[in-house]
Amino acid sequence: MNVDVFIHRFSAGLAVMEELPLPQARRAYDTLCRTFAPPDPTGMRIENSVLDGVGVRRFIPQQRASGCVLFIHGGGFTIGSNESHHGPAASLAQALECEVVSVNYRLAPEVGYPAMLADCRTVLEASQPIALVGDSAGGRLAIDLAHPLRDAPPLGLIYPTVGELSPACLGEDAPLLSRNDVLSIREQYPEIIATQRDRSPPAASIEVLTVEHDPLTLPIDTAIALWQQAGASIGYCCAPHMVHGALHAHTQLPEMSAAWQDFCHTLKQRLKE
Repeated sequence: MNVDVFIHRFSAGLAVMEELPLPQARRAYDTLCRTFAPPDPTGMRIENSVLDGVGVRRFIPQQRASGCVLFIHGGGFTIGSNESHHGPAASLAQALECEVVSVNYRLAPEVGYPAMLADCRTVLEASQPIALVGDSAGGRLAIDLAHPLRDAPPLGLIYPTVGELSPACLGEDAPLLSRNDVLSIREQYPEIIATQRDRSPPAASIEVLTVEHDPLTLPIDTAIALWQQAGASIGYCCAPHMVHGALHAHTQLPEMSAAWQDFCHTLKQRLKE
């Protein structure tokens, strides 16, 4: 599959969701994302459970090291779940050879951003992960989860929302995520505006994956430069020709597959340091 086919299929699925009430739209999004996910890795044990009142899905590979990684899904703070991001979380567990705990935090508009962050913090404190990984909105949550920690574990960030998110700092429009999409999210959830707090690195060790066509890539590049100046060790990979959301189809898109493998390999090496 090439990226144009992915964009067409994903866009069609999003268009259908626009006609649905939010609960049905969320289920449709879960189904849409799962259509791109590969079969579960052989021998992987997958369990749904609850940690201190917050739902999680555990991905336990057949061969694994000690400790777990906390995974925080994206979805613009209103959609997304352990189901929509089942594929990436399973792939991450297999690549890192480590248990991955995917948190099913509450969503807007039922709750605000602080409640989402509180759910993630609850799972963080209960599981004591050796790394935090998040994509898109989940990347923002991972950053804000890490910032207050005295010794934050390594971070893995996949096209996160960072910085001011103003028209002046965003990159060009792209398929599946426009500048207006980002500005709308910024307006609805002003707590994610991180003009000041993203000037300092959220962790000493960070691995970042972006895509070429995404208005969020430019502010990510700006934040990385600031974090490196402050002394953080940062690995960076940008998947050519790819778009926001391509992580869901990483096994079917060669450029995304290569970037994802590089991201996971380097993050795994960081966990051994």
